[in-house]
Amino acid sequence: MSAVWKRPSLTGLELVWRWTVGIPTLAVCAWEALRISHTVTINLAALQAMTVFKPVQAAVTIGSILRMLAPAVLPVLLWLVPLGLVLRTVAAAVGRVALLRRLDERSRPRMSALFGLSALRGGALLLALAVWVAGVRWANGFAILRPARHGEEPNVVLLCAFVVFGTLALFVVWASLIWMLDAGIVFSAEREGGVFASLRGALQSGRLRSKLVEINLVTGIVKVALIVWTMVLTSCPLPFESVESQTFLMCWWVGVIALYFVASDYFHVVRTAAYLALYRAYEMEGRS
Repeated sequence: MSAVWKRPSLTGLELVWRWTVGIPTLAVCAWEALRISHTVTINLAALQAMTVFKPVQAAVTIGSILRMLAPAVLPVLLWLVPLGLVLRTVAAAVGRVALLRRLDERSRPRMSALFGLSALRGGALLLALAVWVAGVRWANGFAILRPARHGEEPNVVLLCAFVVFGTLALFVVWASLIWMLDAGIVFSAEREGGVFASLRGALQSGRLRSKLVEINLVTGIVKVALIVWTMVLTSCPLPFESVESQTFLMCWWVGVIALYFVASDYFHVVRTAAYLALYRAYEMEGRS
């Protein structure tokens, strides 16, 4: 962390390649959302009337609004999501090549391997999101819809418990498995071969493997802490909402979210630098 902090250009490289794709993608999403808002009429009064004390009515309201939005949103997602993934994969390969070369001049990253690893990571993220959505739907059916069908009181607390613990469990599984793709980025710069050679090098790294998993888990926990910290900061002005302008609140929220992304990208670089430093340490130990 100290080494990366003293070289802000490393975090700057990570910010450049991520925001080069992220900012235009958000702009396109905002443009499409604005366009859809002019073509689809949403019952805002029903949304404002929702309450956790009437979960079935809230679920019906949300479901009806989603059904109204689906015909306009799905065609946009069909071209926007694949395009965003392709642009993000290309930018990640280019950005990580530059980052690895800046971290260590001895690194010889290969663009093709990094492109493949980035594509695999994007696919794994989509799969994880699909599993999370399926889990939330199951929890909603078990805790809310099933009791309602039998004339019983829906259990909102049980739903929240399922979502919270299910999300944490999915996070642990993600952090325990995705490390090989992140470590493969380093191995792709140190060993000959393509994507599968990089993954094989990470899986067959011996004593190094447990350290790589540990680094990934620690940085993952830090990311969760950053999310909680961001939620706390975004809610700080709410007690003064009656005396603050909407412009101030919007600027505050945008600034806090931007700060989160900067901190998150910093820890992404820290993880890569830790992987590379650990690899060098074991490499020197093996030679001695």
